[in-house]
Amino acid sequence: MRVACYLLSVCFLASCSSVNYVGIETYNPAEITFPGNVGKILVVNNAVHQPDDVGCEFTLFGDKVDTCRVKADSALFYACSGLGKAMADISFFNDVLLYHDAVRKDDVYYEDKKLTQDQVQELCDETGTDAVVSFDRLLFESKKNIMAYAEGYVGGEIQVKISGVVRGYLPGRPNPLATVYVADSVFFNEEAPNLILLDKFLPSSENALRASAEYIGIKTSPNFVPHWNNETRWFYTGMGTKWKEASAYAQSEKWDKAVEYWEHLYEKSGGWKAKAKAASNIALGYEMKTKLDEAYEWANKSAELFKKGEGEDGKNTKLLALYVEVLRNRVRSDKKLNMQFGE
Repeated sequence: MRVACYLLSVCFLASCSSVNYVGIETYNPAEITFPGNVGKILVVNNAVHQPDDVGCEFTLFGDKVDTCRVKADSALFYACSGLGKAMADISFFNDVLLYHDAVRKDDVYYEDKKLTQDQVQELCDETGTDAVVSFDRLLFESKKNIMAYAEGYVGGEIQVKISGVVRGYLPGRPNPLATVYVADSVFFNEEAPNLILLDKFLPSSENALRASAEYIGIKTSPNFVPHWNNETRWFYTGMGTKWKEASAYAQSEKWDKAVEYWEHLYEKSGGWKAKAKAASNIALGYEMKTKLDEAYEWANKSAELFKKGEGEDGKNTKLLALYVEVLRNRVRSDKKLNMQFGE
């Protein structure tokens, strides 16, 4: 079974606090599951680059420049390259290849055009791959603004908006395996004493477009390969010796001992609040040990105790309800992850 979570760091609040926070990375399955026989993936550019004078705007000291032009042809390559490299870095597939040429030959840049079944088969036959991931449309909107400040220096900013369509294809299948719609914005800001120095610091509009395209490619990769997410958890502390000892074990990442102490506190505590906090902590301990079913069970116990003690609108009740949902999703994701790894 794949390890689904890894302790990154523990952050502590002030000593008077009753909560300590824990940062973790969780390993999550790809949004799209390819068949088990898919070992090699081909990333292709099936989009048409937009004309140089489309989707760009340049304002210099408050005046719009009518001759604004931004070349977007190489940005499509950077998007495919960013996606391919991000997928290859995960080492989930046996190999990830980047197709050497654009597939489409038309000039209808705004059209979302799927690969045909024949094209997918030909691409796979030519490259020896088992499936295709394709950018079928990718559009950019860039705005560059150069400003002068009263203090005597100048500033520049570039905003790039990206929208696109990415699909996964299998040979022999008439329809795409999955369709992903992507959209995001990237910002660049710099300041300098004069325009000459600003040009050295602020990327050109073309370079900003390329960097934004590579970013959207990287950001799209979790749809096709397993990935890590940064998340935050917490555990309750108390004033008694057992609470302090349990917290010390948690701080040193000795989760077996921490769970042992928290389970003792749960059994021996007479009040509902102490039991609820101990149960929540036990759930965290089991999650850190990647025993997600046990974690889910204990989180539910804690949620029910808080609900009875605080009511449905209580702060801890709502917090534990969210944790229960997180663990429910993690249990499902872990099963999907194991399936994607063939386990």
